[in-house]
Amino acid sequence: MHAVTSIDDVARASGVSIATVSRALRGLPNVSEPTRARIKGIADELGYVASSSASGLASGRTLTMGLVAPSVSRWFYTTVIEGVDAALREANYDMILYNLASRGGDRERVFHRSILRKRTDALIAVGMDFSAGEREQLLTVGHPLMMIGGPVRGIRHIGIDERGVARTATQHLIDLGHRDIAHLGGDDDEGLNRRVPEDRRSGFLDTMRTAGIAVPADRLLSGHFSLPASRDVMNEVFARPGPRPTAVFASSDEMAIGTILAAGDSGIRVPQDLSVIGIDNHDLAASFGLTTMAQDPYEHGERGARILLSELAGGAHPSKTSLRAKAELLVRNSTARLS
Repeated sequence: MHAVTSIDDVARASGVSIATVSRALRGLPNVSEPTRARIKGIADELGYVASSSASGLASGRTLTMGLVAPSVSRWFYTTVIEGVDAALREANYDMILYNLASRGGDRERVFHRSILRKRTDALIAVGMDFSAGEREQLLTVGHPLMMIGGPVRGIRHIGIDERGVARTATQHLIDLGHRDIAHLGGDDDEGLNRRVPEDRRSGFLDTMRTAGIAVPADRLLSGHFSLPASRDVMNEVFARPGPRPTAVFASSDEMAIGTILAAGDSGIRVPQDLSVIGIDNHDLAASFGLTTMAQDPYEHGERGARILLSELAGGAHPSKTSLRAKAELLVRNSTARLS
């Protein structure tokens, strides 16, 4: 029977301290990348498997991070989760995913039982709105906490400049000569932070106002951040009598793709008859030739998890500062100059 390889064995073979081995294998700071790679290689060669339970007992922590999302059926949410998971796996941390899916009972389970029982060391919330009571509970538990997506008062977050992104997208259409521009936004039935659609709509209206372009009420549409719903809505718009918009700014790529499909249903050519721009750079955006304001939710999740891990390890002082993520205009062939 072979003896189980211990962390002491890895430290001796690596010529470093046990603490350095622990930090290297958990992906924590203050270990150079060459040293980290060498230690991981030796650990793999020796067949060493870290014991999360032993590490937890030694640190007084669960070695588990909680992640709360309103849904796992939206591209943005799932991509953030993948980024968080990548950072946690590298640090030998586990993740508990709380998928609220608009069910009130699940919110009760998370806020009054699971999280408050301290089953996790830190918490990431993705695209969430919180009530005043929920926010107070989160802040009093003492977990390191990070929001990803829209801002929530009193809680730091990682997210793009929602208004600024909407302004850039709208200005792109105006610069192409479009004046009759529809905005497809609206609430997300699965729980998206309300500030996100509100700020994107405000950015659109601000830019149109600055350009001296009136926006009729029937050009402000709701696609519920859903491809099927947006396709239905735009089919109704295209079936109306009178002039149709020459361009659509959709507050998500899923709604933009729904618009492109609706245009196809009605024999409307994109971009010859209709220009369409979205936000996200969804995995399907390139396949549809969609012009979009590209963001990287995978990087948002990975970055947020690394910040919390560093704070838990004592490698960084907790900061209340929110972080602005980048977004850039990515022009493909769904937008064109108005002919």
